[in-house]
Amino acid sequence: MKSRDANSLQKVWAWWLVGFMCYIPANVYPMLQTRTLFQNDQSTIIGGAVELAQYGSWGIAFIILLASVAIPLAKFWAVAYLALSVRRPGAGFNNSRHLMYEIVEYIGRWSMIDIFVVAILSSLVQLNTLANINPGPASMFFALSVIFTMLSAQAFDSRLIWDGQAKDKGSA
Repeated sequence: MKSRDANSLQKVWAWWLVGFMCYIPANVYPMLQTRTLFQNDQSTIIGGAVELAQYGSWGIAFIILLASVAIPLAKFWAVAYLALSVRRPGAGFNNSRHLMYEIVEYIGRWSMIDIFVVAILSSLVQLNTLANINPGPASMFFALSVIFTMLSAQAFDSRLIWDGQAKDKGSA
């Protein structure tokens, strides 16, 4: 019986690629569709953050950009770095790479908070003819992107980080 998944890196890259493919429309399509008495508005993630900043809500705009743009991009970068670095033993400090893996795993639990905010906002603002807020198509792509990046991180076998060190000790 093998304790390792021989196809771990292939699974990581497959989930990573699908997650990245979903991340693009998540940032292109509108995340929220707002309808008021006299106006219909659709906002992308970045467009909504810019609008909030223009209204003086710099803190909220920063949090949205951090949680919806910077952190997902950092997760994509980190998982790709980990998957590439285990192919080259000694391509980085093992403790640092393991810490990076742990951070990506921890952040994955909180990545769906954006979708929960959209769902709560949509359910709270339903004033029929006066105002409506509905999730846009980007919300589905964003949720899928988060799910696929979480699956990508979970498919990564963190023991691969230490395999290069074990091989070096075995040959010494």
